[in-house]
Amino acid sequence: MAIRPYRLHFAARLLSWTGSAVAPIGLAFAVLKIGGGPGALGAVLAASVVPQILLLLVGGVVADRLPRHRVMVWSNIVCAAAEAAAVLLLLSGTAQVWHLVAMSAVCGAAGAFFTPAAGGIVVEVVPAELRHAANALLKIGQNTVKVAGPALGGVLVAVVGPGWALGWDALTFAASALLFSRISLRAKNVKVRTGFTADLREGWDDFRSRRWLWVMVCQAAVIVPVWLVGYQLLGPVYGQRVLGGAAPWGVVVSGFTAGLVAGAALALMWKPRRVGFVVCAGTGSMAVPLGAMAAAVPLPVLALATALAGSGLAVSMTVWASLVQERIPADRLGRTLSYSTLGQILPVPFGYLLAGPASQVFGLRTTLAVGALIIAAAAVVPLAIAQVRGLCLAPLVVKEGDGPAVPARAER
Repeated sequence: MAIRPYRLHFAARLLSWTGSAVAPIGLAFAVLKIGGGPGALGAVLAASVVPQILLLLVGGVVADRLPRHRVMVWSNIVCAAAEAAAVLLLLSGTAQVWHLVAMSAVCGAAGAFFTPAAGGIVVEVVPAELRHAANALLKIGQNTVKVAGPALGGVLVAVVGPGWALGWDALTFAASALLFSRISLRAKNVKVRTGFTADLREGWDDFRSRRWLWVMVCQAAVIVPVWLVGYQLLGPVYGQRVLGGAAPWGVVVSGFTAGLVAGAALALMWKPRRVGFVVCAGTGSMAVPLGAMAAAVPLPVLALATALAGSGLAVSMTVWASLVQERIPADRLGRTLSYSTLGQILPVPFGYLLAGPASQVFGLRTTLAVGALIIAAAAVVPLAIAQVRGLCLAPLVVKEGDGPAVPARAER
């Protein structure tokens, strides 16, 4: 936190996360309020992912060529404008489902540029020996503001309507853009002899040459869409039908974010070397809440299940971010992250669009149970590969003299 660019980055992300904590509940119940059902909500959520699929590789090249903080500024400004327009429509009573689909698509397009830039900026502003702690602090900040956020979002939706939740998110996007603009980074030295296609090819070669990376991305390509369908799409529907509305579902989401805080705090104190086992165990824990909903457990038990999943996910995400930052060259990190993210989200729109019909045909609880089984199975498959089992964070090697500690050389 003594490093000014990191401090500004941390403050901007923290502010934006205070809006993002309530936005999902506001968006879900905005769709339900204007007459949409699971299918309409699936279309809105899918609309945020499709532009990311189309533009992520472009965003990765841009993040490696331009100052990453500038990319983040404009991404936030675009999201703030799109959400502000949707808020005006909701508050005026003229919003339709397609309006929210359009807003979601614009924010998804902006996210395609923001994600690779945000994933690489820590490498630029924090020395190697502090990056694991920097990643853990970001997770702690992100998850701390979300503990009360979902419950507050549920109350806002119940008392004043979903438009106000989205309005707060738009305001925080704008304010965080202002903070990002104050970060000062050196301009990138772009090699003029290479073009856009050459940059993409270089990023792809770097991605596919790392077996551990693309195997874990394939795992995420299964787990991420199943989790998002079960928790983000069918979860609010479960909350409305089984739990009784937005407020109790907000309690469940708060349980998840409380687990995220605990897991991030654990990651700050614990730097595990066996990354492959930790990541697989953490992602596998996301099967627990879906199974709990399928079993229709009481609300406190469901909240505890989501807390367990949140803890496992936070630890796995923190150590994974540190591993990727350690092993991927900084000048290729944006492109590599864009390929990685693209692989994870490519199946998501299909999951969103199929989840509604599947829950109507097979039933809500049966669909959730199948999702839990898929996540549990996908979590353990990569451990059959020796390179994944052997994934480790390199120990720090202290230089002689006054030089800082640096990670030991790691295998690809």
